[in-house]
Amino acid sequence: MQDQKPRPISIFREFLASEAAGGIVLMAAAALALIVANSPLAETYFAALHAYLGPLSVSHWINDGLMAVFFLLVGLEIKREMLDGQLSTWPRRALPGIAAAGGMLVPALVYVAINRDNSAALSGWAIPTATDIAFALGVLSLLGSRVPGSLKVFLTALAIIDDLGAVIIIAVFYTSGLSLAYLGAAFAVIAVLVVLNRMKVLTLLPYLLLGVVLWVLVLKSGVHATLAGVALALIIPLKISPGISQDSDHSPLHRLEHGLHRIVPFIVIPIFGFVNAGVSLAGLSAAALIEPLTLGVAAGLVAGKLVGVFGSSALAIRLGFADLPVNAGWLHMIGISLLCGIGFTMSLFIG
Repeated sequence: MQDQKPRPISIFREFLASEAAGGIVLMAAAALALIVANSPLAETYFAALHAYLGPLSVSHWINDGLMAVFFLLVGLEIKREMLDGQLSTWPRRALPGIAAAGGMLVPALVYVAINRDNSAALSGWAIPTATDIAFALGVLSLLGSRVPGSLKVFLTALAIIDDLGAVIIIAVFYTSGLSLAYLGAAFAVIAVLVVLNRMKVLTLLPYLLLGVVLWVLVLKSGVHATLAGVALALIIPLKISPGISQDSDHSPLHRLEHGLHRIVPFIVIPIFGFVNAGVSLAGLSAAALIEPLTLGVAAGLVAGKLVGVFGSSALAIRLGFADLPVNAGWLHMIGISLLCGIGFTMSLFIG
Protein backbone atom coordinates (compact mmCIF):
# COMPACT_ATOMS: atom_id res chain seq x y z
CA MET A 1 0.00 0.00 0.00
CA GLN A 2 1.46 3.34 -1.04
CA ASP A 3 1.94 6.11 1.50
CA GLN A 4 -0.52 8.91 1.05
CA LYS A 5 1.01 12.24 0.13
CA PRO A 6 0.18 15.09 2.49
CA ARG A 7 -2.64 17.20 1.14
CA PRO A 8 -1.91 20.91 0.50
CA ILE A 9 -4.49 21.93 3.11
CA SER A 10 -2.73 19.76 5.73
CA ILE A 11 0.65 21.29 4.90
CA PHE A 12 -0.87 24.78 5.21
CA ARG A 13 -2.41 23.98 8.60
CA GLU A 14 0.91 22.58 9.86
CA PHE A 15 2.65 25.76 8.71
CA LEU A 16 0.15 28.00 10.51
CA ALA A 17 0.57 25.93 13.67
CA SER A 18 4.37 26.18 13.64
CA GLU A 19 6.08 28.69 15.94
CA ALA A 20 8.06 30.20 13.07
CA ALA A 21 5.02 30.83 10.83
CA GLY A 22 4.27 34.33 12.12
CA GLY A 23 7.88 35.43 11.72
CA ILE A 24 8.07 34.04 8.19
CA VAL A 25 4.89 35.85 7.15
CA LEU A 26 6.15 39.10 8.71
CA MET A 27 9.53 38.88 6.95
CA ALA A 28 7.80 38.12 3.64
CA ALA A 29 5.52 41.16 4.06
CA ALA A 30 8.50 43.39 4.92
CA ALA A 31 10.50 42.13 1.93
CA LEU A 32 7.53 42.70 -0.37
CA ALA A 33 7.14 46.26 0.94
CA LEU A 34 10.82 47.00 0.29
CA ILE A 35 10.51 45.66 -3.26
CA VAL A 36 7.32 47.62 -3.99
CA ALA A 37 8.76 50.85 -2.52
CA ASN A 38 11.66 50.63 -4.97
CA SER A 39 9.67 49.60 -8.03
CA PRO A 40 7.45 51.40 -10.56
CA LEU A 41 4.62 50.85 -8.05
CA ALA A 42 6.33 53.05 -5.44
CA GLU A 43 4.22 56.14 -6.16
CA THR A 44 1.00 54.17 -5.82
CA TYR A 45 2.26 52.47 -2.64
CA PHE A 46 3.14 55.72 -0.85
CA ALA A 47 0.00 57.47 -2.10
CA ALA A 48 -2.14 54.66 -0.68
CA LEU A 49 -0.40 54.87 2.71
CA HIS A 50 -0.99 58.61 2.91
CA ALA A 51 -4.59 58.48 1.69
CA TYR A 52 -7.11 59.48 4.34
CA LEU A 53 -9.90 57.27 5.61
CA GLY A 54 -11.92 59.61 7.77
CA PRO A 55 -9.78 61.56 10.24
CA LEU A 56 -6.61 59.46 9.83
CA SER A 57 -4.37 58.31 7.01
CA VAL A 58 -4.12 54.61 6.17
CA SER A 59 -0.67 54.39 7.80
CA HIS A 60 -1.98 56.02 10.97
CA TRP A 61 -4.96 53.67 11.16
CA ILE A 62 -2.53 50.77 11.02
CA ASN A 63 0.18 52.14 13.33
CA ASP A 64 -2.22 53.58 15.89
CA GLY A 65 -5.21 51.29 15.45
CA LEU A 66 -4.13 47.80 14.39
CA MET A 67 -1.00 48.00 16.52
CA ALA A 68 -3.13 48.78 19.57
CA VAL A 69 -4.60 45.30 19.02
CA PHE A 70 -1.07 43.87 18.89
CA PHE A 71 -0.11 45.64 22.12
CA LEU A 72 -3.33 44.37 23.67
CA LEU A 73 -2.23 40.80 22.90
CA VAL A 74 1.33 41.17 24.20
CA GLY A 75 -0.01 43.02 27.23
CA LEU A 76 -2.31 40.07 27.99
CA GLU A 77 0.64 37.68 27.66
CA ILE A 78 2.78 39.75 30.01
CA LYS A 79 -0.01 40.03 32.61
CA ARG A 80 -0.51 36.26 32.54
CA GLU A 81 3.23 35.67 32.91
CA MET A 82 3.46 38.15 35.80
CA LEU A 83 0.63 36.54 37.75
CA ASP A 84 1.09 32.91 36.85
CA GLY A 85 4.24 32.34 34.80
CA GLN A 86 7.81 33.30 33.97
CA LEU A 87 7.55 36.76 35.57
CA SER A 88 5.81 35.68 38.76
CA THR A 89 8.79 36.57 41.02
CA TRP A 90 10.23 40.04 41.54
CA PRO A 91 13.80 39.13 40.44
CA ARG A 92 12.37 37.90 37.13
CA ARG A 93 10.16 40.97 36.78
CA ALA A 94 13.07 43.27 37.53
CA LEU A 95 15.31 41.99 34.73
CA PRO A 96 13.27 43.30 31.75
CA GLY A 97 12.92 46.71 33.40
CA ILE A 98 16.62 47.02 34.18
CA ALA A 99 17.56 45.75 30.71
CA ALA A 100 15.17 48.22 29.06
CA ALA A 101 16.64 51.12 31.05
CA GLY A 102 20.17 50.18 30.02
CA GLY A 103 18.99 49.58 26.46
CA MET A 104 17.67 53.14 26.25
CA LEU A 105 20.42 54.99 28.12
CA VAL A 106 23.52 53.57 26.42
CA PRO A 107 22.29 53.97 22.79
CA ALA A 108 21.36 57.59 23.53
CA LEU A 109 24.84 58.22 24.98
CA VAL A 110 26.49 56.58 21.96
CA TYR A 111 24.46 58.77 19.60
CA VAL A 112 25.30 61.94 21.56
CA ALA A 113 29.01 61.06 21.64
CA ILE A 114 29.13 60.67 17.85
CA ASN A 115 27.06 63.82 17.16
CA ARG A 116 28.41 66.03 19.95
CA ASP A 117 29.72 68.63 17.46
CA ASN A 118 26.43 68.86 15.52
CA SER A 119 23.87 70.78 17.55
CA ALA A 120 21.11 70.16 14.98
CA ALA A 121 21.65 66.39 14.97
CA LEU A 122 21.73 66.21 18.77
CA SER A 123 17.96 66.60 18.84
CA GLY A 124 17.73 63.09 17.40
CA TRP A 125 19.30 61.46 20.47
CA ALA A 126 16.12 59.45 21.15
CA ILE A 127 16.08 57.70 17.74
CA PRO A 128 18.27 54.69 18.73
CA THR A 129 16.57 54.19 22.10
CA ALA A 130 13.57 52.28 20.72
CA THR A 131 13.14 48.54 20.11
CA ASP A 132 10.65 47.40 17.50
CA ILE A 133 8.75 44.73 19.41
CA ALA A 134 6.87 43.39 16.38
CA PHE A 135 9.96 42.85 14.25
CA ALA A 136 12.11 41.66 17.17
CA LEU A 137 9.55 39.01 18.17
CA GLY A 138 9.09 38.10 14.52
CA VAL A 139 12.80 37.40 14.07
CA LEU A 140 12.92 35.46 17.35
CA SER A 141 9.97 33.32 16.30
CA LEU A 142 11.92 32.17 13.23
CA LEU A 143 14.01 30.03 15.59
CA GLY A 144 10.89 28.20 16.76
CA SER A 145 11.20 25.80 19.68
CA ARG A 146 15.00 26.14 19.76
CA VAL A 147 14.54 29.27 21.88
CA PRO A 148 13.43 28.86 25.53
CA GLY A 149 9.93 30.23 26.09
CA SER A 150 11.27 32.37 28.92
CA LEU A 151 13.36 34.35 26.42
CA LYS A 152 10.28 35.30 24.40
CA VAL A 153 8.62 36.48 27.61
CA PHE A 154 11.75 38.43 28.58
CA LEU A 155 12.05 40.08 25.15
CA THR A 156 8.34 40.91 25.08
CA ALA A 157 8.42 42.54 28.52
CA LEU A 158 11.66 44.38 27.73
CA ALA A 159 10.37 45.67 24.39
CA ILE A 160 7.05 46.82 25.88
CA ILE A 161 8.88 48.80 28.57
CA ASP A 162 11.27 50.12 25.92
CA ASP A 163 8.43 51.24 23.64
CA LEU A 164 6.56 52.80 26.57
CA GLY A 165 9.75 54.69 27.35
CA ALA A 166 9.93 55.84 23.73
CA VAL A 167 6.32 57.02 23.91
CA ILE A 168 7.11 58.99 27.08
CA ILE A 169 10.18 60.50 25.39
CA ILE A 170 8.04 61.54 22.41
CA ALA A 171 5.41 63.06 24.72
CA VAL A 172 7.93 64.98 26.85
CA PHE A 173 10.56 66.07 24.32
CA TYR A 174 8.91 66.00 20.89
CA THR A 175 5.22 66.78 21.42
CA SER A 176 3.87 70.25 22.13
CA GLY A 177 0.15 69.59 21.74
CA LEU A 178 -0.75 67.22 24.58
CA SER A 179 -4.38 67.55 25.66
CA LEU A 180 -4.76 67.24 29.42
CA ALA A 181 -8.54 67.14 29.02
CA TYR A 182 -8.44 64.03 26.83
CA LEU A 183 -5.78 62.47 29.07
CA GLY A 184 -8.00 63.08 32.08
CA ALA A 185 -10.96 61.50 30.29
CA ALA A 186 -8.77 58.51 29.38
CA PHE A 187 -7.84 58.02 33.03
CA ALA A 188 -11.53 58.23 33.94
CA VAL A 189 -12.28 55.38 31.50
CA ILE A 190 -9.41 53.38 33.01
CA ALA A 191 -10.96 53.93 36.44
CA VAL A 192 -14.29 52.56 35.17
CA LEU A 193 -12.49 49.53 33.72
CA VAL A 194 -10.80 48.91 37.07
CA VAL A 195 -14.20 49.06 38.78
CA LEU A 196 -15.53 46.44 36.34
CA ASN A 197 -12.55 44.24 37.18
CA ARG A 198 -13.10 44.66 40.93
CA MET A 199 -16.79 43.84 40.52
CA LYS A 200 -15.71 40.60 38.81
CA VAL A 201 -17.45 41.39 35.54
CA LEU A 202 -16.37 38.46 33.35
CA THR A 203 -18.11 39.41 30.09
CA LEU A 204 -15.58 40.71 27.57
CA LEU A 205 -17.95 43.04 25.71
CA PRO A 206 -17.98 45.96 28.22
CA TYR A 207 -14.17 45.85 28.46
CA LEU A 208 -13.79 45.90 24.68
CA LEU A 209 -16.34 48.68 24.17
CA LEU A 210 -14.68 50.85 26.81
CA GLY A 211 -11.34 49.89 25.28
CA VAL A 212 -12.42 51.48 21.99
CA VAL A 213 -13.44 54.64 23.87
CA LEU A 214 -10.09 54.60 25.68
CA TRP A 215 -8.25 54.27 22.36
CA VAL A 216 -10.05 57.30 20.90
CA LEU A 217 -9.30 59.41 23.98
CA VAL A 218 -5.62 58.44 24.07
CA LEU A 219 -5.34 59.18 20.35
CA LYS A 220 -6.99 62.59 20.82
CA SER A 221 -4.69 63.36 23.76
CA GLY A 222 -1.62 63.35 21.51
CA VAL A 223 -0.07 60.28 23.16
CA HIS A 224 0.66 57.23 21.01
CA ALA A 225 -2.64 55.33 20.93
CA THR A 226 -1.05 51.88 21.30
CA LEU A 227 -0.81 52.65 25.02
CA ALA A 228 -4.56 52.05 25.21
CA GLY A 229 -3.99 48.42 24.26
CA VAL A 230 -1.48 47.91 27.06
CA ALA A 231 -3.70 49.64 29.63
CA LEU A 232 -6.73 47.54 28.66
CA ALA A 233 -4.69 44.32 28.78
CA LEU A 234 -3.60 44.97 32.36
CA ILE A 235 -7.23 45.30 33.47
CA ILE A 236 -8.80 42.27 31.72
CA PRO A 237 -9.51 39.71 34.51
CA LEU A 238 -7.30 36.62 34.68
CA LYS A 239 -9.05 34.91 37.60
CA ILE A 240 -12.66 33.76 37.42
CA SER A 241 -12.94 33.02 41.13
CA PRO A 242 -10.61 31.82 43.90
CA GLY A 243 -11.94 28.29 43.44
CA ILE A 244 -11.20 28.03 39.73
CA SER A 245 -7.75 27.65 38.20
CA GLN A 246 -6.24 30.66 36.49
CA ASP A 247 -5.46 28.39 33.55
CA SER A 248 -9.14 27.83 32.78
CA ASP A 249 -10.12 28.50 29.19
CA HIS A 250 -13.16 30.35 30.54
CA SER A 251 -11.04 33.18 31.96
CA PRO A 252 -11.72 36.47 30.11
CA LEU A 253 -7.99 37.00 29.62
CA HIS A 254 -7.46 33.51 28.19
CA ARG A 255 -10.49 33.75 25.92
CA LEU A 256 -9.40 37.10 24.49
CA GLU A 257 -5.78 36.01 24.20
CA HIS A 258 -6.83 32.84 22.36
CA GLY A 259 -8.98 34.84 19.94
CA LEU A 260 -6.27 37.40 19.21
CA HIS A 261 -3.69 34.69 18.57
CA ARG A 262 -5.71 33.77 15.50
CA ILE A 263 -5.55 37.19 13.87
CA VAL A 264 -2.52 39.11 15.16
CA PRO A 265 0.35 36.97 13.75
CA PHE A 266 -1.17 36.47 10.31
CA ILE A 267 -3.19 39.65 9.74
CA VAL A 268 -2.19 42.53 12.03
CA ILE A 269 1.59 42.06 12.04
CA PRO A 270 2.04 41.34 8.30
CA ILE A 271 -0.01 44.45 7.44
CA PHE A 272 2.11 46.44 9.89
CA GLY A 273 5.30 45.09 8.30
CA PHE A 274 4.11 45.87 4.78
CA VAL A 275 3.21 49.44 5.74
CA ASN A 276 6.38 50.26 7.67
CA ALA A 277 9.15 48.39 5.86
CA GLY A 278 8.61 50.14 2.54
CA VAL A 279 11.60 52.47 2.57
CA SER A 280 12.69 54.05 -0.70
CA LEU A 281 16.40 53.67 -1.40
CA ALA A 282 16.33 56.23 -4.20
CA GLY A 283 19.05 58.84 -3.78
CA LEU A 284 20.84 56.86 -1.09
CA SER A 285 24.57 57.47 -1.35
CA ALA A 286 27.69 56.13 0.33
CA ALA A 287 28.31 59.60 1.76
CA ALA A 288 24.95 59.54 3.54
CA LEU A 289 25.85 56.25 5.22
CA ILE A 290 28.93 57.73 6.89
CA GLU A 291 27.35 60.94 8.13
CA PRO A 292 27.52 61.33 11.94
CA LEU A 293 23.71 61.17 12.26
CA THR A 294 23.53 57.86 10.38
CA LEU A 295 26.54 56.46 12.23
CA GLY A 296 25.08 57.58 15.55
CA VAL A 297 21.80 55.77 14.92
CA ALA A 298 23.52 52.62 13.61
CA ALA A 299 26.08 52.49 16.42
CA GLY A 300 23.40 53.20 19.00
CA LEU A 301 21.10 50.44 17.77
CA VAL A 302 23.83 47.82 17.33
CA ALA A 303 26.64 48.49 19.82
CA GLY A 304 24.59 50.64 22.20
CA LYS A 305 21.74 48.14 22.55
CA LEU A 306 24.17 45.23 22.96
CA VAL A 307 26.18 46.96 25.67
CA GLY A 308 23.15 48.55 27.32
CA VAL A 309 20.84 45.54 27.46
CA PHE A 310 23.45 42.86 28.09
CA GLY A 311 25.60 44.98 30.39
CA SER A 312 22.75 46.13 32.62
CA SER A 313 21.30 42.60 32.71
CA ALA A 314 24.63 41.02 33.63
CA LEU A 315 25.26 43.62 36.33
CA ALA A 316 21.79 43.19 37.84
CA ILE A 317 22.13 39.40 37.87
CA ARG A 318 25.63 39.48 39.36
CA LEU A 319 24.48 41.85 42.11
CA GLY A 320 21.51 39.61 42.91
CA PHE A 321 18.83 42.10 41.87
CA ALA A 322 17.51 39.87 39.08
CA ASP A 323 17.52 36.28 37.80
CA LEU A 324 18.37 34.88 34.38
CA PRO A 325 15.31 33.70 32.43
CA VAL A 326 14.57 29.99 32.97
CA ASN A 327 16.73 27.66 30.82
CA ALA A 328 18.58 30.65 29.33
CA GLY A 329 22.33 31.26 29.30
CA TRP A 330 24.61 34.21 28.63
CA LEU A 331 24.80 33.49 24.89
CA HIS A 332 21.01 33.67 24.78
CA MET A 333 21.18 37.06 26.49
CA ILE A 334 23.70 38.33 23.93
CA GLY A 335 21.38 37.24 21.13
CA ILE A 336 18.39 38.95 22.72
CA SER A 337 20.47 42.11 23.22
CA LEU A 338 21.28 42.16 19.51
CA LEU A 339 17.60 41.66 18.62
CA CYS A 340 16.79 44.75 20.68
CA GLY A 341 18.76 46.70 18.07
CA ILE A 342 15.80 46.35 15.72
CA GLY A 343 14.53 49.85 16.36
CA PHE A 344 12.91 50.23 12.99
CA THR A 345 9.40 51.61 13.41
CA MET A 346 9.46 53.62 16.63
CA SER A 347 12.79 55.11 15.52
CA LEU A 348 11.18 56.27 12.27
CA PHE A 349 8.28 57.70 14.29
CA ILE A 350 10.64 59.66 16.57
CA GLY A 351 12.77 60.70 13.61
